[in-house]
Amino acid sequence: MTSELTDRCVTVLDEATAAVDVETDAMLQTTLRSNMFKNRTIITIAHRINTILDSDRILVLDHGEVAEFDTPSTLVQKKGLFFELVKEAGLLESVEQSQLL
Repeated sequence: MTSELTDRCVTVLDEATAAVDVETDAMLQTTLRSNMFKNRTIITIAHRINTILDSDRILVLDHGEVAEFDTPSTLVQKKGLFFELVKEAGLLESVEQSQLL
């Protein structure tokens, strides 16, 4: 399966980790962030906010409409829908820490 994924320029993951445990999710996230996927476009459809916090850009949908689109840190600073999702997930501190780096 890995060779099938890495041969693609664009990979779409639709709730790829929704039915897996936290350890498997972490392993998948580490693999997607490895050099194997460097210079590839990964479109992730996710409800687990922690899986997308280090994405280059995030598109937030609200009732099927684009509500927000920007970097994770910019979206948090705007205190809109994405900010609320990050806050609900208890991840505000980790986003604020990554902004300092």
